[in-house]
Amino acid sequence: FEERTGHRVEFTTTRDLQAALEAGLAAGDPPDIAGLPGPGFMTQLAKAGHLVDLGEVIDLGTYKRQTAPAFVHLGTVDGRLVGVFLKGTVKGLLWYNPDVYQAGPFDSWVRLQHAAMTSVEGVRPWCIGLASDASSGWPGTDWIEDFLLRQSGPQAYDQWIAGRLPWTSPEVRWAFQSFGTVVGEQDVAGGIEGALRTHFSRAGDGLFTDPPECLFVHQGTFMSTFLDEAVARSGGRYELMPFPDIDPRFRGALIGAGDLIALLRDTPGSRDLLAYLLGEEAQSILISAGGALSGNVLLADYPDPRLEQQARLLAQARIFRFDASDAMPDAMSRAFWQAALDFTADQSRLEEILAGLEAVRATAYGQD
Repeated sequence: FEERTGHRVEFTTTRDLQAALEAGLAAGDPPDIAGLPGPGFMTQLAKAGHLVDLGEVIDLGTYKRQTAPAFVHLGTVDGRLVGVFLKGTVKGLLWYNPDVYQAGPFDSWVRLQHAAMTSVEGVRPWCIGLASDASSGWPGTDWIEDFLLRQSGPQAYDQWIAGRLPWTSPEVRWAFQSFGTVVGEQDVAGGIEGALRTHFSRAGDGLFTDPPECLFVHQGTFMSTFLDEAVARSGGRYELMPFPDIDPRFRGALIGAGDLIALLRDTPGSRDLLAYLLGEEAQSILISAGGALSGNVLLADYPDPRLEQQARLLAQARIFRFDASDAMPDAMSRAFWQAALDFTADQSRLEEILAGLEAVRATAYGQD
């Protein structure tokens, strides 16, 4: 891009996008183009007048024709497109070794869970890794989000993210309890301690051991990178299936995430860079590396059919929602991560854990 256009791109990285952007805006010196932590913060910036209306920057008709409708919707605030996704991730995928688990996908969670408990004698249903250094616990929140959306529906899910659904509500309690059915001592490879101590990136290794330790690992698009490493060490192969439906009213629900960017300054350089990053060349480079999806539904040169399958899921999702913990205020998100760990360690503490989360909600959303 720099060689072709003559522009020079300078970038900085941070572990706290929101704080960095707030500091830049307060100082009157925001970046031209920036990543955003999620649609919630994007909406705050847009309503405060900090984001450029991208309908005046890119060909909006072309973008809408080429882009997964879910991503167009998530990037729109008050009828204006203010954020675009450079890449996407499908969450809640179930990865498995087809040489071990051969029953195939199921159209309901009940049938899948029954098959997982009975299909291969002596093999536990799940490999779960909740460890992730300072952000340990987030893989557990992904489970809880999948259950809440598919059991209680998108309206409850949206209210939950927005801080309007109490953590002590029946919907949230039910989602935690459903998570409890997969993270019990006899359900997880290595038991509860194994789930707590295993790093998420190594959770899938048990699919390929001899004998296998588990049938499934629950994780997003990027898990293929770590499964490839496990296969290279141990041999084998893997496939995936989407998280099955629970309530037929919410059939076809899907949770995802992605790298969201916006313009804070409308300059010739920022316009050109945004156009390049959304264009076919940059998007093809992105997907050729594997482990990520393009929001562009017209791209077909994915390096393997499993990514093509996920791209179809993203393009065809009937109900699509952004990862909840990524969209919540930081304090709420971190408390949720810890709650997933605490509940896994001792499910009898559920009421105490939910009450603690409810107390955080009042502060995190400014309701105190």
